[in-house]
Order: sequence, then C-alpha cells, then structure tokens
Amino acid sequence: MTRLARSPPIAAALVAALLFGASTPIAKQLLRDTPPILLAGLLYLGSGIGLGLVRIMRDRGWRTPSMTRGEWVWYLLAIGFGGVLGPLALMLGLSRTSAASASLLLNLEVVLTALLAWIVFGENADRRIVLGMALIVAGAALLGIQDGSHAAGIGWGVLLIAGACLCWALDNNFARKVSASDALFIAGIKGLVAGGVNVAIALALGAHLPATPSIGMAMTVGLFGYGVSLVLFVLALRGLGSARTGAYFSTAPFMGAAIAILAFGDPISLRFWLAVALMGAGVWLHLTERHEHLHTHEPITHTHRHVHDEHHQHAHDFDWDGREPHTHAHTHAPLTHSHPHYPDIHHRHGHGCG
Repeated sequence: MTRLARSPPIAAALVAALLFGASTPIAKQLLRDTPPILLAGLLYLGSGIGLGLVRIMRDRGWRTPSMTRGEWVWYLLAIGFGGVLGPLALMLGLSRTSAASASLLLNLEVVLTALLAWIVFGENADRRIVLGMALIVAGAALLGIQDGSHAAGIGWGVLLIAGACLCWALDNNFARKVSASDALFIAGIKGLVAGGVNVAIALALGAHLPATPSIGMAMTVGLFGYGVSLVLFVLALRGLGSARTGAYFSTAPFMGAAIAILAFGDPISLRFWLAVALMGAGVWLHLTERHEHLHTHEPITHTHRHVHDEHHQHAHDFDWDGREPHTHAHTHAPLTHSHPHYPDIHHRHGHGCG
C-alpha cells in the first residue's frame, strides 16, 4: 500500500482517536450526576440513535447489509465485549481514578489489541512494534502502582480500566472480521443494542435518570466520542488491520490526558510525566513503522468500496459510468509484488519470519 493510499485510513484513525480521547475526561465530569452503568448506556445510546438517523437519511430508508453467518457471529461478539462490557468497566474505573491517569491507562488497549492480533488472528509483528508495546506497558504499570500514601499494589480503578481495554481489544479484532461492511451500520446497531442493554441494567438496579440537560450531554458525547469515532475506526481497520489501527488510535489517551489537565485541572505528578515519556516513545515507534516485502495475493471475491488501484484491476459485468470510488462484488486475481503495506483487507497473508 502506497503512502498516498494509506493516508485516508491513517487520518480516520487519528480523528477517531481525538474524538474518543476527548470523551474520557468529559465522561468523568458527567459521572457527578449519572451512575456509571447508566452513563455507559446513555453514551452508546446516543451513538446508536444519532448514527441510525444519519444512515436512514443517507440511504433514504433502512437497509441491512449483506453479511455471512460467520460475520454476524463476530459482530455480535464485538457488540457484547466492546459495546456492553467495555464502557461499563471504563465508567466504573473512571469513578475510582483521575481522568488524566485513566486516559493514559487506555494505552493498554493498543497493546492488548496487537497481542490478540498477533497471537490469535495471525497478524505479523516485528521488533520495533514489540519494543513499542513494552514501553506502553511500562508506562501503564508506572501509573497503576498506587502512591505511597495508599496501600501498596494496584487499585481497583486501574484493574477496571485494564478490563475495559481487554474488552475493546477483543472488540477491535472481532470488528476487523466485518470491517468491509457498512461502517455506519456496524457502529449504529452496536450503539443501539449496547446502549439499550446498559440503560436497562442500570434502571433495573434502581438508577434514576438525571436531568434532561445531562442526558442530552451524555448522548451527544456518545454520538461523537463513541459513534463517529467507531465509524472512523472501522474505516481505518479496513486499510490498516487491527494492530496498526490500534497504534494510531493509541494517541487518544494523550489527547484525553491533555484535556483533563488543561480543561479540568487534574493534578499531575512526576510519575505521570515519566509515564507520558514511556508511552509516547512506544507510540512513536508504532507510528514510524515501515513494513515491506515480497508477498502473494491469493484469489478472493468480496464486496467493499474501492478505486481501481494496483489491487483492483478488474472488469465490470454492468454498465459503469466511470465514477470512483464505488462498491460492488469483485474478484482479485493472484498477484505477487512488493510494496509498503499494512495488514488491510487485501494483505492478511502469512510471514515466513517475525
């Protein structure tokens, strides 16, 4: 994949990171008036309703995209872990730690995403990326150890946020399996189902809805920080794969920490800045990675939005007006070549070495 071809998915991943990063310190403020489980539900419900309306207006009605039975299984798993359990764990963790520290701890998501992508789903890893992961983990460990004024060990807030990161890491790899489908549908239905489940759980446990302005704020934050961010994340997954998208998305915690400090006056310490340095170095190693080797594309037939680049040299069995990008079922012929690339939907091949 050329640098020009990589630019749109990289931009999508970075904007997704900005939106999600900003949502964390704002959600911390909303916890003053809204219980954690209820807030988790309202965030995703705002995402689902907003994206659903956008999709209905775009398509002038509701259409369900074509997905195989296997893709539906992956999608439902993504909803369960990423939409229900992940935000629930994050809100509970946020109620027990500062917004700035919580934001930085979310860097664990990229580590866990990459580990699952490498070990379970077969994406390639190299020394540069592994070293970057080690630095991010070191920074998270530094943040996770409680101050000397508290009992030694790891706080519950840290463990809950780490649990949220694990849920989203599973979600990222599950969503990769359906990333060629309609991103608005994937994000919208996920928001409606996950939001509805968490709101129902919160109300069943005795939670009361906050004032209307607080509900509106929570749903607006959810629309942009979870909904639009997820749409952009899915588009990035299409072009970069799980591990690399996670690497770009790992800038989100730094954006969230900066907002927490500058806008909400979160206290900071020397340990916090040391963690920033370690995690920042790890993210830099990810963002400057270059992966290139001779590889072979096996024949494949699938449907997604595309232009006629070097990977899409095919004829059309319908009248085509010449407009690009466009979407239709198409077949890739076998092709062997060498160029810089990421494990996108056309480069999920094996490697002879790590």
